[in-house]
Amino acid sequence: MDRTQRPRSVLDSLGEELIGILTPVSICMFTVVLLVCLLNSDTSSSASFSSIATAAYSETDSDSPWDKLLGAFLNSLVFVAAITVATFLLVLLFYLRCVRFLKLYMGFSAFVVLANLGGEISVLLIDRFRLPVDSVTFSILLFNFSVVGVFAVFMSRFSILITQGYLVVIGVLVAYFFTMLPEWTTWVLLVALALYDLAAVLLPVGPLRLLVEMAISRDEDIPALVYEARPVIRDDSRLVQRRVWRDRRSSQNDDDLENNEVVNVVRAEEDEQRSEISVPLIERSRPESSETFLEGIGLGSSGAIKLGLGDFIFYSVLVGRAAMYDLMTVYACYLAIIAGLGVTLMLLSVYQKALPALPVSIMLGVVFYFLARLFLEVFVVQCSSNLVMF
Repeated sequence: MDRTQRPRSVLDSLGEELIGILTPVSICMFTVVLLVCLLNSDTSSSASFSSIATAAYSETDSDSPWDKLLGAFLNSLVFVAAITVATFLLVLLFYLRCVRFLKLYMGFSAFVVLANLGGEISVLLIDRFRLPVDSVTFSILLFNFSVVGVFAVFMSRFSILITQGYLVVIGVLVAYFFTMLPEWTTWVLLVALALYDLAAVLLPVGPLRLLVEMAISRDEDIPALVYEARPVIRDDSRLVQRRVWRDRRSSQNDDDLENNEVVNVVRAEEDEQRSEISVPLIERSRPESSETFLEGIGLGSSGAIKLGLGDFIFYSVLVGRAAMYDLMTVYACYLAIIAGLGVTLMLLSVYQKALPALPVSIMLGVVFYFLARLFLEVFVVQCSSNLVMF
């Protein structure tokens, strides 16, 4: 066995890792764009949608650009402040070991999203395509769909494909309703959330960083909506649960550790044999370390590729808002988001710690949106009108 062999990094399997998370992200964005094109007959209807994101200012067409910008900034400030307070409250409850309450709350939230938002969108689609469905049948189907979704996301007895599918559906439903926000508020809010994600994950006192470090120190899972691209293995003896690429049984030896193939070891207190879970996204240079490696935020660095559902939502909000203008900007924003994911994954291999997945993709998406709208469209129209391109 050649011990001088160079350890594999994430760059050696970059395409495989990207496709694992690129597929659900693309499906989520495509579905939101499709819903926007089908259900939004005019963009002015978005001003009637009210939420905490429009609590400070309600945008109207008669307002000046400066008033819209200032109002959008105030709306974003209120929304980010609310998210920050909610996240610190989540940290406090997790610190007090109120895990059961958090799981019940997350399950109730998922049920509300699937039943309420899903029901509203379903009604709009039924009305759009004139589908013959009676109210009793619709209510029964919607209730069963919502209940199964809650169990699929928070229970361990479902196929990983069903769990992943429901997570994508939840992301689509929430993202579509975020596209109903006023235009100026939407763009300022996306930039503000990207900056918040950067601070919450990387700052030592960031709420997401504190939450993940606490979860790792306790060897517990955070009750949250997180998409994981790899299969799941759950232990009935309430040991550590991880979504893995593959697993193998072995005794207490260091052969696999010398090959840099094993990253996480499931520690069982009642059994002499231990299960070693192999997750080769990023290898550690040392078998064991006292350092805390973050995971579950953005693209996790513990091996299993993880993406928070909020990242799905705001990627889709960006392309959904672009779809209200034209499809050319949608293509530009989509490519920018995918490029941002690739950059984040490469930065992950360099810094060897968890990174937020929103900032790079959102910043690139916003820049490409305005470049496509202000310059690319003018260029294409001029080329078409002069028969340079068809």
